[in-house]
Amino acid sequence: MKAKSLVLFAMFAALTAIGAFIKVPIPVVPFTLQIVVVFLAATLLGSKRALYSQLVYIAVGLAGVPVFNEGGGLAYIFKPSFGYLIGFALAAYVMGAFLERKASPTRKDFITANLVGLVCIYGVALPYLYYALNFWLGMDTSWIGILAIGFSGGALIDVGLAIITGLFAMRLHQTFKAAGVLSTMADKHLA
Repeated sequence: MKAKSLVLFAMFAALTAIGAFIKVPIPVVPFTLQIVVVFLAATLLGSKRALYSQLVYIAVGLAGVPVFNEGGGLAYIFKPSFGYLIGFALAAYVMGAFLERKASPTRKDFITANLVGLVCIYGVALPYLYYALNFWLGMDTSWIGILAIGFSGGALIDVGLAIITGLFAMRLHQTFKAAGVLSTMADKHLA
């Protein structure tokens, strides 16, 4: 694995951690700016590097470094919001893979990738939230309640951020591509 890739993993893992501390406190699932970093990781790093950046972030937090919104450590997997972090990793890969299939992605492609990423994030986070609240925390919560809690953390803001990030992502993508940072089809193996 190239040193450049390792630096990029670490940089975007650190940016995700910083995004965790730019937050609006909402009960159960606080709203943070981490999602913007996930969008940018997929846009600028490609599928594998974006995935690895999020996995590094999760691994560092689970190892005990307080990089998550409410600290760190292995017990964090029992937090209702941990599903969002798993969703970040999945979304980073899916968005990056979507964009890698485009020879010259358009703004519409970046916005679409970000919205697909949101579906991935919420598709993992909401079932995780249901399981955590109902089984680990013993809070009898219906799916309607889960949707209310899960989306109250800023789902509409997330959609807005997906669109806004998608609008300026093309310029960033072109800059990173010109600098030789972006993954190419030949470099997907990260040699």
